[in-house]
Amino acid sequence: MKRVLFVLMTVLLTSGMVHAQQKEASITVADSASYDFGDINEADGPVSHTFTILNNGELPLVVSKVVASCGCTTPEWTKEPIAPGKTGEVKVTYDPKGRPNRFTKGISIYSNGSTGSYQLTIRGNVIPK
Repeated sequence: MKRVLFVLMTVLLTSGMVHAQQKEASITVADSASYDFGDINEADGPVSHTFTILNNGELPLVVSKVVASCGCTTPEWTKEPIAPGKTGEVKVTYDPKGRPNRFTKGISIYSNGSTGSYQLTIRGNVIPK
C-alpha cells in the first residue's frame, strides 16, 4: 500500500512540475491586425505599412516565416528573437502595378507563439494610371 501511495504521489508531483514548466511565447499586434491604405495611385508605385508585433508571452518569440497571399505583397520582419514584453516589426509592401480596383491581401506570421500562425490584413483601392 505504501508503495502504491508513493508511486501515485510521484506521478502527481511530476505532472504538476511539467505543467508549471509549459511557458510559451505569444504574439499580438500592438495597434491593429488590419490596415487600410485607402485610395492609392497606381502611378505612385508600391506602398508600405509596418505592423508592430508584441511578445506578451513568457519565452522569446521567434518568427520563422511571414507569407503573403500573393506575389504583389512583400513582407519583411524582425529576424532576431523578440524577448517577452518587447516588440518587433513586420513591414508589408504592396505593389499596385497592373492591379486596378479594390484589394484585400492576407499575411500569415508563423512563429513559436501559442497560436501557431497569426493573420494580418491590408486593403485599399488602386486608382489606375
